[in-house]
Amino acid sequence: MSTSASTQRLRNQIALVTGGSSGIGAGVSLALAAEGATVVVNYSHSPEGAEEVVTSIEKAGGKAVAIKCDVSQEADVQSMFAQIREEFGTLHILVNNSGIQEDAPFLDMTLEQWEKVIAVNLTGQFLCAREAAREFIRRGPQPEVSAATGKIICMSSVHEVIPWAGHVNYATSKGGIMLLMKSVAQELAPHKIRVNSIGPGAIKTPINKEAWDTPEAAEKLLTLIPYGRIGEPSDIGKAAVWLASDESDYVTGVTLFADGGMTLYPGFASNG
Repeated sequence: MSTSASTQRLRNQIALVTGGSSGIGAGVSLALAAEGATVVVNYSHSPEGAEEVVTSIEKAGGKAVAIKCDVSQEADVQSMFAQIREEFGTLHILVNNSGIQEDAPFLDMTLEQWEKVIAVNLTGQFLCAREAAREFIRRGPQPEVSAATGKIICMSSVHEVIPWAGHVNYATSKGGIMLLMKSVAQELAPHKIRVNSIGPGAIKTPINKEAWDTPEAAEKLLTLIPYGRIGEPSDIGKAAVWLASDESDYVTGVTLFADGGMTLYPGFASNG
């Protein structure tokens, strides 16, 4: 979508999307840009992917830049935020999207696999949210730009509430994000900073390609989705736009599940 065709709900706002070079992060970056935000597309390992997203945004008439940063490293995060302030003056929206999987059965899971996932998925969200909140408070309100002083959107998962055998580190990180988000929302609400999460279900992204890439895999996956389709990154992008806009100004401390009903426990639809 070109920016001229949109409602420009995020015009004059600067947004940072961590892990914005592919999958859900790319979908969110494109959606925010289509609504007028200038988007900082963060990446850690894929400059080519980040530049593709930036190019797509620019071709549609939007503004974007790519910045490399390992969100699990405090110095990297602080450097990225300093770069954003230097180039754009401030930040209005953080989408805490970076996430990885290192899957293994619980009995075989190594400490390295555990720590790597927690470092990126949970500590990374803490570090970026903290720096964003510091910047929002430093800048203060800009009511002509946004009703809220700042907006933080944490990318969680249906697995903040649904256990996931074989993925203990990932599910733990998402459960942690739930209470990180709620606790930060509670603390920052008096500053008019809104903090919410999106809980995607099954989305067609590279991280879970094997779960939907063949007809057999897709058919199996659809048994978990009452709404009858697998999600697209654009579905999450639309949710992020709403949570970042003034339309959701009275919403803070909640997880918006975008999952086609996966959290409705479809196995019980026929009386268990």
